Amino acid sequence: MKTKRLLFIDRLLGIFVAFPLNFLVRLVGKITRFDHSLTKEMNKIVICKYKGMGSIIQATPLLATLRNRYPNAKIVFVSSKENKGILDKIHLIDEIYLLNDSGFLSLIGSSLGLIRKLIRFRADLYIDLEIYSNYSSIITTVSLAKDRFGYYLRSNQYRMGMYTHMMYFNTKAPISNAYLQFAHLLGIMELHEDLICIEQDQMLELPVLPKNYYVINPNASDLRYERRWPKESFIALIQKLRSSNPNLELVLIGNKVESLYVAEIMNNFNEDDRVHDLSGKTNLNQLIEVLRNADLVITNDTGPMHLASSLGTKVLALFGPCSPEQYGLGINVKALYKNVYCSPCVHEFVTSPCKGNNQCMKLISISEVYNAVVNYQFIDSFSTILYTDLENQALGIVKR
Repeated sequence: MKTKRLLFIDRLLGIFVAFPLNFLVRLVGKITRFDHSLTKEMNKIVICKYKGMGSIIQATPLLATLRNRYPNAKIVFVSSKENKGILDKIHLIDEIYLLNDSGFLSLIGSSLGLIRKLIRFRADLYIDLEIYSNYSSIITTVSLAKDRFGYYLRSNQYRMGMYTHMMYFNTKAPISNAYLQFAHLLGIMELHEDLICIEQDQMLELPVLPKNYYVINPNASDLRYERRWPKESFIALIQKLRSSNPNLELVLIGNKVESLYVAEIMNNFNEDDRVHDLSGKTNLNQLIEVLRNADLVITNDTGPMHLASSLGTKVLALFGPCSPEQYGLGINVKALYKNVYCSPCVHEFVTSPCKGNNQCMKLISISEVYNAVVNYQFIDSFSTILYTDLENQALGIVKR
């Protein structure tokens, strides 16, 4: 099911389900006066993040911290079926509960099955990493977990009774740190702050690749298409890189859905240009190894960026609707970001004010990206961020 339709369903759930459920839970809480102190041992823990492979990777420090503190606990991760591949590779998780949201009927049936599993499991602790989702709040509540953690947003005060403990969501903090705040809430002092590196699969059959190559990822998921640098800019960048270094090998990536978009870029090159199209031709395990072995990954702010970051590969990330302070910082990540007036907008709007006219990305010039690629040869610390403040830009107007 497309993201826009899921967001519409989520809004309806907020009106017709979440609000009355919040009232009911508050009432029951006052009657029962259940003990929600956090000094007890947590033997059964649920972590929930339905959307965003990158966000799941950013949650690995929290998972490692919980595993270190509660070594005998059973940790269950709740997510959408699209994330099964990455979750299977995170050794900190004991079991995965998956939601099928591919269609309306499958969403209903899968939700009922998920609720049954959660009630049977009866978690001591349920941590909901979704920030805006009414659906996730409802599932968290009806799971009957003893302690339920969620994020506080002023616009969603009606959810305050659905969680036993709430944490302020700071949009300026790195997202992995925002997740780790829940560990602080539990009184855990020893934090694992690094992303978990996915181990190499020695038996995996890989596509034929050149010995040395750069990966280019021109895609972004439908969670926010505004994160894409224009494909015309990617085409011009590839041409400039190839012109300056004819021996350079470039590999374009993307999933099956994104392969048509990648093909529009590939149409500008022939077999002699050393530009290879792997979009739609790799599974997740193969993609991980393609990223691991790359000399450099040039990418928009999306899942493969987080994967490459966790693997230790050098990354040049292009940011716009999101801030690199929140999603891009890493010792092997260099970010280009135009600090325009309306950015970052992702945590303020379901639909960006620009309605797709993403000046925050379009204003990143081809020469800036090219120079950043070339300068990687001379930089020892890859966490350099290039900011450009733009004045007198008429940006941030909310169109009707």
